[in-house]
Formats: sequence, C-alpha cells, structure tokens
Amino acid sequence: MPTPAPLPEPWAASRVTVVVPTYNEADNLPVLVGALLGLGLPGLRVLVVDDGSPDGTGEVAEKLAADAGGRVGVLHRTAKDGLGRAYVAGMTRALDEGAEYVVQMDADLSHPPRYVPQLLGTALATGAGVVIGSRYVAGGSLSEEWNLRRRVLSGWANTYVKAILALPVRDVTAGFKIWTAEALRALDLETIGSAGYSFQVEMHFRAYRRGQKMLEIPIHFEDRREGDSKMDLAVQVESALRPFRLRRDERGHRKGRP
Repeated sequence: MPTPAPLPEPWAASRVTVVVPTYNEADNLPVLVGALLGLGLPGLRVLVVDDGSPDGTGEVAEKLAADAGGRVGVLHRTAKDGLGRAYVAGMTRALDEGAEYVVQMDADLSHPPRYVPQLLGTALATGAGVVIGSRYVAGGSLSEEWNLRRRVLSGWANTYVKAILALPVRDVTAGFKIWTAEALRALDLETIGSAGYSFQVEMHFRAYRRGQKMLEIPIHFEDRREGDSKMDLAVQVESALRPFRLRRDERGHRKGRP
C-alpha cells in the first residue's frame, strides 16, 4: 500500500485524540500505539479506554503511557458494558482535554493507522463534521482473508440499515472515522443509547439528522491479527433492532418539537 503524503503545517500540529476502546488486546495495542505515534503528527494523542481486560491490556496501556511522554492516556472502566459506552466515555474525556479532532478506531489493527493523516487532511480541507474510512466507496477494499460469508453479511448489514434509515452513507457500519469537536458536541453524546456495534449506526444517523457534513474516503480493511472478535449473538441482535428504534425515536423527537 502507498504511504500517504505528510500533512503540511499547521495542519499536522492539529490537536487530535485517537480513542481506542480495548478488551483483551494486549498483543495488538503496542503495535497500534507505536504506529500512531510514528505518523508525524506532533499534536496527536492516543486515549486507550480499557474495560478491565483480564489479559492485562490495561497494564500494557499504562506502560505505553509511561513511555510516551504525555502522548498516551488511559481510561480504566470497571464495567464491560459495550463498545458504545466505551466510546462515549473516551470521546467525552478527549473533548474535556481540548481535542480539536477525535478519531475512532479499533485496537485489533483492522483499521490501518496510515489513513489517519488522510482523514485529518480531508476534514481540514473540506470542513466536514465527520470523515469516514469506508470499505464500500470506490477504491475501498476488504481483507483477502474475509471469506464469502463475512463479505455477504457485511454487505447485507449495510444495505439493511440504509434501507431503514435512508442514510446517504455507503459504509454505515464503519468504525474508522474522524470527528470535529464541534460535530461531536452537536450529537449530545451523553444521550446515545447504543451499547454495542450499533453505536456506529446511531452516530451516523444523528450526524445526518443534525445537518453535519459527512464524507467518505476509501480504506483497505485488514483482518485482525491477534485475539478474538467481540461480535457475539447478543451484539448481532442489538445491531439488527437498533435501526428501528432510532427511526422511532427520531419521529418522537420531531413530534416533540415546539
């Protein structure tokens, strides 16, 4: 894969916080943090949000923070109550600490860090409230290790959600993106209801409904290197039902307007 061109100053010095939720990612986390800190973005920080991982991910994160000269922070949570809650906690902390831009990405190395400068540059150049790293726009691609079943399920999930919510986004379940601080504040993070992976859909839906400019750039989605997927049956059921709840809640919200 080609290496993106470095961002010019002052763009490269933008205050960016990468929020990384973790649960049992002790092997992947040092690789991810090292790659992020090596991107040539001096204003970039990493905030690890660990949900009490029994494999010692929290301790690994603390060691990385101690060695990073203030560029890595750790938020320890005692309850494992879902990806969405972890992201809300991390994003809230990032905004409180003065981030201008907040990146969402997985800890399993499926989201290549090399795209972060391109996400940031696109947001700065276009004024978009959110820029999504998309698997399903022209130029985007999936890991060759994904079998036919995973490809069909992923494509079907996107089609299903778009049909229900009428979102103008190709990759509605994408988890790799950058937000401006202003866009995140406009979404009322504390009222987000999704706990699992449907958090991604709810954030896109709110951004669209609240008039945020949304753009997608192509990425190559890798397969995780180590560890196990967190996508169990309960998460799949929540993800299937959440779009109907979002549509219902939006109708109630409109009816309740003066």
